[in-house]
Amino acid sequence: MAEEEVADIKKAVQPEQLSIVTTTTDGIHVLTVAGEIDHHTGDTLTQALDLTGTPRPRVVVDLHQVAFMDSTGINILIAAHRALTEVGGWLRLAGPAGGVLRTLQLVGLDTIIDCHEALDRALAD
Repeated sequence: MAEEEVADIKKAVQPEQLSIVTTTTDGIHVLTVAGEIDHHTGDTLTQALDLTGTPRPRVVVDLHQVAFMDSTGINILIAAHRALTEVGGWLRLAGPAGGVLRTLQLVGLDTIIDCHEALDRALAD
């Protein structure tokens, strides 16, 4: 019976997968992110945010399905914000909730990157 418990614990600590669906609405790139953003999954988000060669890219990252984000996610969003701003574009965040919203607020990222309650608001502003 102890072996079964260990197997369950091992399963529970495995990193969640990260999925990103990319769409375009009125010329705005929308990344709908689901899962956890951490050092295991950060490369996926970094690649999705790489819009090299796109003139004045406008991007909204919809975080409403993200259950967890650590400093890896914070650093990725800061780097993307800087890169997009440097080429005349912008980055907005939509729908962060729970621990993800709390993390953004604790580090003050919600004061640096436009952060909206919902996707429709992020697209409208």
